[in-house]
Amino acid sequence: MIVQTIQLALTPVFVLVAIGNILNILSTRLGRVVDRARLLQERHGTTQGMEHDIVVSELRLVNRRMTLITQAVRFMVLSALAIGVTVAVLFLSGLGGMDWHAAAAVTFLAAIVLLLVALVLFLRETQVAADALRIPSDYLELHRHI
Repeated sequence: MIVQTIQLALTPVFVLVAIGNILNILSTRLGRVVDRARLLQERHGTTQGMEHDIVVSELRLVNRRMTLITQAVRFMVLSALAIGVTVAVLFLSGLGGMDWHAAAAVTFLAAIVLLLVALVLFLRETQVAADALRIPSDYLELHRHI
């Protein structure tokens, strides 16, 4: 009985490992964005004119990225908690002789939905980051023939 319960609980645990890896990626990205925000905040008070507008524009993008990453982390953690509840329910069901498989299915489905929401937020953050990487047309001086 315990062997079957452990086997049944393995799939959610693999999802938990994947969530942990994604959380690691998100926290690394958040750290880089925070570092960039600090640098831009230092430059904010020392710039004027067009340069100041560029700093403010990038600060807005960085703020948007931080918001998206933080939301993605929140949904990832909620997903991981739902996976933990799923594993607990499976073990209690297996060891207690009760049939709580429907509850385990609901918590696992909730975990997958939360994971999907987090991944969509992560996708959005990467799109915002890609927009931030574009070189402003003022710097390209496209009106000049070089």
